[in-house]
Amino acid sequence: MRIFDPHIHMTSRTTDDYERMAAAGVRALVEPAFWLGQPRTSAGSFADYFDSLVGWEPFRASQFGIRHYATIALNPKEANDPRCREVLDLLPRYLDKDNVVAVGEIGYDSTTPEEDEAFAAQLALAVAYDLPALVHTPHRDKARGTERSIAVVAESGIEPGRVVIDHLNEVTVELVRDSGCWAGFSIYPDTKMSPPRMVEILRKYGTERMLVNSAADWGRSDPLLTRVTGDAMLAAGFTDDDVDQVLWRNPIEFYGQSGRLDLAELEGAVAGPAPTFEGNSILRGGS
Repeated sequence: MRIFDPHIHMTSRTTDDYERMAAAGVRALVEPAFWLGQPRTSAGSFADYFDSLVGWEPFRASQFGIRHYATIALNPKEANDPRCREVLDLLPRYLDKDNVVAVGEIGYDSTTPEEDEAFAAQLALAVAYDLPALVHTPHRDKARGTERSIAVVAESGIEPGRVVIDHLNEVTVELVRDSGCWAGFSIYPDTKMSPPRMVEILRKYGTERMLVNSAADWGRSDPLLTRVTGDAMLAAGFTDDDVDQVLWRNPIEFYGQSGRLDLAELEGAVAGPAPTFEGNSILRGGS
């Protein structure tokens, strides 16, 4: 089973996670810029974080045979903090980077006027830089937030097929499917989606334009739940090709719209030998 996790926050994970992911079949991932758990107080702290997403983290992933891509944005939660608004002026510096494959996460946290403004501005950047967009739906009042997200996407002029609206559930999936946007689902141990629920959604709505991710971060989450979902699909009667479409080909199709995925390198990562980790002194604290 080959896996491309289209939404995972590896900055908050350990090298042991990379090792486990590689052993489970993860060969590529996308790490969206997000809230780090406490307020950032200046644009400079975002610049340091963005630098790590396009520099250090791809190197760290490469030690385990995993190709790392990123999405860059001012996240919805911090869009409400006036100290962070100048981050919007920093984004063009990063949206030109080769391994930045979308603008994201953007969208809503509390669905405020400030979030409206940042969302629209960053969709405009996605259009200007010819990049897809990754949209975060709010954890509270998700249906209303999803409807508003779809409306803002429509107002922006971006092609719906270049947008994934993420963190969906049974209530919001049909709204997004009808909009023409891609549907994203985060599989979590206790909240959001579970593998059995995801299987039922795939059974009802099919495998086209569906992205399944772990969204693993600093909270209680599991970077192997993409693999668990693939195994659950097989147990439920889906074919190997169905699983490959959802966990590999769909992320490549969506993020490939950036023109920045090295498909030959990705296929080589799958065809090549499994990575080995002994003697990895750089990541194990050696000199």
